[in-house]
Amino acid sequence: MQIEHWHSDHDGPLSELALRHKLERRGYQVTRYEYSPGMFFPAHDHADDKIDAIVSGCFRITMQGQEALLMAGDLVVIPKHVIHTAEVVGDEPVVSFDAVRLS
Repeated sequence: MQIEHWHSDHDGPLSELALRHKLERRGYQVTRYEYSPGMFFPAHDHADDKIDAIVSGCFRITMQGQEALLMAGDLVVIPKHVIHTAEVVGDEPVVSFDAVRLS
């Protein structure tokens, strides 16, 4: 699983706007979502390569037999047609960016 963490020394202070700009500079169209505590996404896939980036909260993703907890500033690359699950962990909502590469 390809995960990247926010590095303040390289990326600057973490903010919603800074994380959005990081994804947009990489050529992604970014959509913001907020998920309630307990939200669970059963096994599914996507037709496009995408990135999920966490603005706030804690998000668990399981993909190809691996599990990761994503926190603010973390992002995960989700290749197209790869089955995965995701869920909000804890009592706080998750604010995340769904990023799809522009054609």
